[in-house]
Amino acid sequence: MNTRQIEISEYDYPLPDERIAKHPVAERDHSRLLVYRHGQISDDTFVNVPQYLPEGALMVVNNTRVIQARIYFQKTTGAHIEVFLLEPHEPADYERMFLTRSQCEWQCLIGNSKKWKEGRLSRTFTVDGQQYRLSATRVESRGADQVVRFEWEGDVPFATVIDHVGELPIPPYLNRATEESDKTTYQTVYSKIKGSVAAPTAGLHFTPAVLAAVDNRGIEREEVTLHVGAGTFRPVKSRQIADHEMHTEYIAVRRHTIERLIAHGGKAIAVGTTSVRTLESLYYMGWKVLRNPNCVLADLHVSQWEPYDLADTPDAPTTVQALSALVGYLERQGEEVLHSSTQIIIAPGYKYHVVSHLITNFHQPQSTLLLLVSAFVGGQWRPIYDYALSHGFRFLSYGDSSLLIP
Repeated sequence: MNTRQIEISEYDYPLPDERIAKHPVAERDHSRLLVYRHGQISDDTFVNVPQYLPEGALMVVNNTRVIQARIYFQKTTGAHIEVFLLEPHEPADYERMFLTRSQCEWQCLIGNSKKWKEGRLSRTFTVDGQQYRLSATRVESRGADQVVRFEWEGDVPFATVIDHVGELPIPPYLNRATEESDKTTYQTVYSKIKGSVAAPTAGLHFTPAVLAAVDNRGIEREEVTLHVGAGTFRPVKSRQIADHEMHTEYIAVRRHTIERLIAHGGKAIAVGTTSVRTLESLYYMGWKVLRNPNCVLADLHVSQWEPYDLADTPDAPTTVQALSALVGYLERQGEEVLHSSTQIIIAPGYKYHVVSHLITNFHQPQSTLLLLVSAFVGGQWRPIYDYALSHGFRFLSYGDSSLLIP
């Protein structure tokens, strides 16, 4: 099929507001679980998910951690300005950014932008009983985004600054203010690496007890990092997806993780669509290395339509061949971690290479995430969603879970 010609209206379904979970269930692993196995649908409780997973398999999770990306300022006129951190600009590296002291620049979205044309905004914050000042200045426009320079006192890293002035950015469709409990419930229990502005929500259902049960089945666990951007909430506004531009996301994958993938025949259980996009992108990065062993790191970026342009190429490698080439590349570069980016869009017509099982929540109508699910289950997304709607499942970030086995 011609993926580019898919009309997003074909991926619509009625989602009443009352079916959107505004808060999580009291115990993470007591959310409901829809199980789709080879066309058959049943339901269970998430705590039982390990029993549906193949013994000795490999599970991959996204260990990104949501930052307090929403910062509010008040002008002397009384106008409230919201500055929403999207991604680091200078320094561009996430790790260096959060260690930066005194000054940095971010690409941001500005709320109430008309009230802040120029000049400097400032506010105070307190660390260990000492009060300091944070200021923000618009540096340049990049379409809808703005580059904002932050400067602050106190000789504290920027990670500390946003922990004290920022607000956790829960999804807009929850239609409520961030609550103190969200600081815990909107993070996975294995979150480690700061950088996301949205949680990889499929992982919110896991508890230490469920992870222990996964381990007891002999299932290996590996972690990747994909920092989820605000673009994950961006609806497809074009009639055909050919006209929809996917956002770029930054990934980090250890060489050891790729080696474990190879040991498992290039197959993995993916927890969440972010893990899916990371794992599937690795295949194409390896293919790029096979085509050009002397490529530079920037060449490994996977653009939106590359997988489809390469689909009918006769020299397509196996998954293990592609991953092995990527390991070899990292060894030659003396790198233990692959740092790259992906813009991949996964939609019907896409051939999966790495992911064999998918644990994911229920996604918004007419979203790229619903397209990804449809591609994974051979177009059978509608029976799954009809079942979820008719059987009282809760939807979106704080909603229930599904295990999909094509």
